[in-house]
Amino acid sequence: MSGSPDDDRLEELRKQKMEELQDQQQQEEAQQQAQQQADAQKQALLRQYLTDGARKRLNSVRMSKPQFADQVEQQVLAIAQSGRINGQIDEQKMKEILRELKPDKKSFNIKRR
Repeated sequence: MSGSPDDDRLEELRKQKMEELQDQQQQEEAQQQAQQQADAQKQALLRQYLTDGARKRLNSVRMSKPQFADQVEQQVLAIAQSGRINGQIDEQKMKEILRELKPDKKSFNIKRR
């Protein structure tokens, strides 16, 4: 029975599916590796442009607001790549950057009647 056309077709489909899954897995691994390399490069640049105090402050922000910290990192890298940084960003300059990028607080006025 293993020589019937249906069995052969079924085996062929299984092989195709396995190949597709392996290709997909290889693509995911390649994307993951590229992401890791990009993260490592970004961290190296941040180490180059931020003092220890500024990095600690950024890490503190990351603990409470990870998306905001990513935005700040992108801003710091943009400033660095445009050549507007003289030396390194210290903690005081990091505070200024955080204040500039901080979203406006939404205030609520509750009036009781």
